[in-house]
Amino acid sequence: MIDFKKFEKYSKPGPRYTSYPTAPEFNTNFTEQDLIQRYKTQSDNRALSLYIHIPFCRSACYFCGCNVIFTSKEDKKTRYIEYLKKELVILSTHLNTNRTVTQMHFGGGTPTFLSPEQLDDVITTIKQTFPNFALDAEISCEVDPRYFTTEHMEVLKKGGTNRLSFGVQDTNAQVQETIHRVQSFETTANVVKIARDAGINSINIDLIYGLPYQTKESFKKTIEQIVTLDPDRLAIFNYAHVPWMMKTQRKFDETTFAPPATKLEILKDTIEFFTTNGYNMVGMDHFAKPDDELFMAIEKGELHRNFQGYTTKGGADLIGIGLTSIGDGVDYYVQNFKDLESYETALDSGHLAVFKGYSLSDDDILRQFVIMELMSNFALDMKKVEDKFGINFKEYFADALVMLQEFEEAELITVSENKIQVSPTGTMLIRNIAMPFDAYLHKIPEDKRRFSKTI
Repeated sequence: MIDFKKFEKYSKPGPRYTSYPTAPEFNTNFTEQDLIQRYKTQSDNRALSLYIHIPFCRSACYFCGCNVIFTSKEDKKTRYIEYLKKELVILSTHLNTNRTVTQMHFGGGTPTFLSPEQLDDVITTIKQTFPNFALDAEISCEVDPRYFTTEHMEVLKKGGTNRLSFGVQDTNAQVQETIHRVQSFETTANVVKIARDAGINSINIDLIYGLPYQTKESFKKTIEQIVTLDPDRLAIFNYAHVPWMMKTQRKFDETTFAPPATKLEILKDTIEFFTTNGYNMVGMDHFAKPDDELFMAIEKGELHRNFQGYTTKGGADLIGIGLTSIGDGVDYYVQNFKDLESYETALDSGHLAVFKGYSLSDDDILRQFVIMELMSNFALDMKKVEDKFGINFKEYFADALVMLQEFEEAELITVSENKIQVSPTGTMLIRNIAMPFDAYLHKIPEDKRRFSKTI
């Protein structure tokens, strides 16, 4: 029996490490010219991964931390598509768009809030701009089951989509009403059937634990219902409560949140449930069937982590397209403008919509590798790091190893001569275990850190 009460002390603000350095370090010193220079010097042999952001939703889900525009106006969607096309034209003057595309992901917002005709228009334009998709390219789309039709599925299938991710979060009526996301189980089951009938053999379902009014018992019922849909993957996220950033989250009564120890128990029960029902844990918040390539990648130590979560498609330059989208390369991150007016103004003047970014130093690239290895594979081969970067690991990271001692004493990790191995319980606290390697975090007093809590 694990005493989760003793781990409550680790419930502190910390990054999710979808990037390193993390997004708060992005700044306006990184300019459009910096990005264009990167595009000029990138190898034509490096693959491309495309992320297209569709920012619209019909109404607010109060838990959401995404950059969203709430609207039901058709003209806003039409106008946005025209600006996406402008961005693609400008992009193609600076980037070799004939490079092989190995991954394309539609996120939001609600991508399927676009009509099937609009979605078809966007996909067609992207494929005209980037004509060389790999035969095994992963093409995926986030879907709100409340706004998904057979016609949407036909368009996505025609465009090569082979993965769909359905947002559910929780099936409990009280939780759904509180988070302003009422969605019957029948609605979810229906869209899964639409996808299966269309031949989609990789379906992910998103759930969130830590929402208002959730209990161990209620979330157990949610996962018992969801497993009957036989998804291929599940992403089960820890709710990120950041009310200083997201006004809609201020609607929640914080006394209705489960305490950290209960959240850890919910996560432990969830891990046990899915691992006894034919799934394996992948990274800190994903589950996949044993024959899924995500799990096979972790078996080989080849799992990668980026802004879309966990992926098998490493070694590609990520190109962010659309409002607020993020891109990255070997030594940089870049983010587009977050507001429509600035985004449109930049494109109208013939510029890329670069808002801010970050140029990585050699130390950043080293620490990025270390943190992503831990986040992806729950283990770190120190000798591999030494060989790759030409350092003495224990000397370079002496301060981090000191900070890791408390995790070792708590049996959350074991540190041997050449390896750091995270224990099964430690996987639930992997963000905390990665934090000692974050050079930027330690410059910020704990009470000034603007991140969601790790538990």
